Amino acid sequence: MTRPVRLATTTLLLLLAAVLAGSGIARERKHPADKPNAALTEPASSRFVRIEPVVARRGMVVTQERQASLIGADILARGGNAIDAAIAVGFALAVTLPKAGNLGGGGFMLVHLAKKNETVAIDYRETAPAATTADTFLDADGNADPQKSRFSALAVGVPGTVAGLTTALAAFGSGHFTLAELIAPAAKLAREGIPVEGDLLDSLLLAAPRFQRWPSSTAIFAKADGSPWAAGDRLVQTQLAETLDTIGREGPRAFYHGPIADKIVSAVRGAGGSMTRIDIESYWPVIRQPVRGSYRGFDIVSMSPPSSGGVHLIEMLNILEGFPISSLGFGKPAALHLMIEAMKLAYADRAEFMGDRDQVEVPVERLISKDYAATLRAGIDPNHARPADTIRPRSSALDGSGGNTTHYSIVDQYGNAVANTTSLNFNYGLGLVAGNTGILLNNTLDDFAAKPGVPNAFGLIGGAANAPAPRKRPLSSMTPTIVLKDGMPVLVTGAPGGSRIITTVLQVVINSIDFNRPIAQAVAAPRVHDQWRPDTVLIEPGVPAATRRALEKLGHKITAGPLFGSAHSIAVTPDGIVGAADGRAEGSLAAGF
Repeated sequence: MTRPVRLATTTLLLLLAAVLAGSGIARERKHPADKPNAALTEPASSRFVRIEPVVARRGMVVTQERQASLIGADILARGGNAIDAAIAVGFALAVTLPKAGNLGGGGFMLVHLAKKNETVAIDYRETAPAATTADTFLDADGNADPQKSRFSALAVGVPGTVAGLTTALAAFGSGHFTLAELIAPAAKLAREGIPVEGDLLDSLLLAAPRFQRWPSSTAIFAKADGSPWAAGDRLVQTQLAETLDTIGREGPRAFYHGPIADKIVSAVRGAGGSMTRIDIESYWPVIRQPVRGSYRGFDIVSMSPPSSGGVHLIEMLNILEGFPISSLGFGKPAALHLMIEAMKLAYADRAEFMGDRDQVEVPVERLISKDYAATLRAGIDPNHARPADTIRPRSSALDGSGGNTTHYSIVDQYGNAVANTTSLNFNYGLGLVAGNTGILLNNTLDDFAAKPGVPNAFGLIGGAANAPAPRKRPLSSMTPTIVLKDGMPVLVTGAPGGSRIITTVLQVVINSIDFNRPIAQAVAAPRVHDQWRPDTVLIEPGVPAATRRALEKLGHKITAGPLFGSAHSIAVTPDGIVGAADGRAEGSLAAGF
């Protein structure tokens, strides 16, 4: 159980009002059986993940960590908009979910602005230092060297999170809160400490060998006497609190042009990396046009390159739109087969075409066109799996390894919405804390194709379009997505999970639209994943044995996989704003008012 946290007086009053009046901040029910809910009638195959939906009337925040959700909901309840809440949540997660929330990483934010009926995308993906070249991650013989791209300081990209969050606030915030006010809850938690328990305890123990490489990291993420963490210990991050306070007072300039920048450069170069002060000073987030598509009368808005997520989500939906998915049955083999076949085609295209559109040509318009989808659809056999070899020539591939990203969704009382996905790449990134800043640094540059045809840590293959280059942003799979009907958000979703992010979001959308499932069921349903290479279908434990056998009969090679990401989602319905905190992530919370 999570220990209670000290909440602002405003939040305490709101919680009390919720108890007395049946409204106010809505939180997860600890005993779902006390109040029957439609979400509890899901098929047996999806009961391996239990999600209790939370319904609110005015606003909703769904994140992977309860304290961050409560902080965001408090901002909404005090009159802030979804963007204000997103900034407070983003900084809070850097403290309470240090394996994925961050100041030293990057990500992508989708913002829907109700008054303008406009959706914008903020790209705050990390960039490669100027000294990065196509052979940076190769050994002396010209072979890809995973040690360089995953475990050395050469893998550290220039962090974008602080620039991304502060840009979002300046451009789209309500004006009710200063940056310092939105950062203050995070700084308070860092200074006072958070309990080491549950997922935090597990992740710290798993990451201990990585921290041991860096004295600056062990000083924070290991006990002073060197003994293992135990439940009930308290993680205090005083240095991070001071960094947060500085950013709150001085803004992003403190991060990119002041002593913090010097300490990041010193840490990276001291560990063998090539980052310079000019690399950090030259960083900028980019406000981009999102990619847009349509699916069965709904508008799909998602992230544009350098994320591949939105392009291939729309590509897969376009392919599937030509099949009668809903008539094939929720979770049934025939429907899953068609989804798997669409996944293969999209991931083959990802390997061939995708990269940083600012530096390479990416045929986005063609990839998301209905006509192109029709040509791909024609090659799908409803009765037989297509071997990967017949899609593109064989390339070597490896099974993916775990990494860490986190997604959160927010809807406010004004009709605005935010879908934000942020990452350090691996759990705790490189594991390196930059000097005395408390900032964990990413190892995101492994998302480049170190060499054409050679997979990254997630088994994803790329080519020249995603080769390392100076100031280039590595390709991502992050897929923050907002689904609109008649110009209004009806679904806000996204997920972590490396290569499985795009297919996770696809299945949440399909379950919601084609199968008309309540958001808790849409998120809880067991998932499948195929990324073209390796030529195998990963399935979650909840997929029934009979379904697995039926897919194998169609020619699919099946591999049992771990749980796929945590797709924290919100549905806007006539009955209210419904939050679904994905139970695949321990400690997740939907909080509304």
